[in-house]
Amino acid sequence: MSDKSTRTELHELGEFRLIDHLTQKAKSNNASTILGVGDDAAIIDPTGKKMVVTTDLLLEGVHFDLTYFPIRHLGYKAVVVNLSDVYAMNATPKQITVSLGISKRFCVEDLDELYSGIYLACEKYGVDLVGGDTSTSYTGLTISVTAIGEANENELCYRSGAKINDLVCVTGNLGAAYLGLQLLEREKKVFEGNPNVKPQFVGWDYILERFLKPEARKSILETLRELGIKPNAMIDISDGLSSEAMHICKSSKAGCRIYLEKLPIDQQTFKIAEEMGIDAIVAALNGGEDYELLFTVPIEFHEKILALEGVSVIGHITDESTGAFLVTPDGNEIQLKAQGWNAMKKE
Repeated sequence: MSDKSTRTELHELGEFRLIDHLTQKAKSNNASTILGVGDDAAIIDPTGKKMVVTTDLLLEGVHFDLTYFPIRHLGYKAVVVNLSDVYAMNATPKQITVSLGISKRFCVEDLDELYSGIYLACEKYGVDLVGGDTSTSYTGLTISVTAIGEANENELCYRSGAKINDLVCVTGNLGAAYLGLQLLEREKKVFEGNPNVKPQFVGWDYILERFLKPEARKSILETLRELGIKPNAMIDISDGLSSEAMHICKSSKAGCRIYLEKLPIDQQTFKIAEEMGIDAIVAALNGGEDYELLFTVPIEFHEKILALEGVSVIGHITDESTGAFLVTPDGNEIQLKAQGWNAMKKE
């Protein structure tokens, strides 16, 4: 939140001057952006390609806690989580819109900081901010980002394309974001009990960044294209590996075998999990917010995939009749269950 000595109240600008203020740095980098911010609607020309559109809603108190979430990081993350969905379709994100619900406890400087993160993400991933909206909120901060991407029809990937004997692959590593969140929540409780105690974050930079400032896996998709590898099915891991694997199996009418010993888990994740009494494998399966890509490829690409840095082969696709199972190191099979994030779960 902004230093009160440099606080500009929202009513001093009003809605339209506020929008002008927040979007004055918006610029177009993509030829498909014909008209961006400044009219009743943006104009986008996909030049004969298929358009991909996705939206995410982030609610204060549900998806983020500003007690420990830097508002600049929040702006960055709000964009990246949408871009990850576009990449999961094997498409290229080109434009975003950003809509905000803002309570009176925020000031113009707070929103400037939020938008500095938004613009940083736009610059890194080459997307244009082309519109949005603002409104008053009585329940804190609400952020809605819509991302628009494009792809040639033959490049698009769906959850429904997995084939029997496909390799099941995942980018990066799993569980770190969930453990980063648990660490932040732990230190918040300590702080609430004694504000004089400093948070114990030294040595945990990686897992904190994985939660607070995730990255979308643009570069790995570019590498796959260079190698001539198109995934048969793909999904991004926002709700946990188990949930996403089940989505692919359900949509593809297939089963799978996921090998626990093949799950990529960072050593820092194992270390903090042990300290906090959490099973790192459970965090990897069900934690969510990793924003890695889970995808399947034909088995003939096995050698090429194994040679790729940042990609792990964790299993294979089977016939639907065999079901979806986790395989333990000793060969036992445990039925895969979707236990990841559920926005509508009963309290």
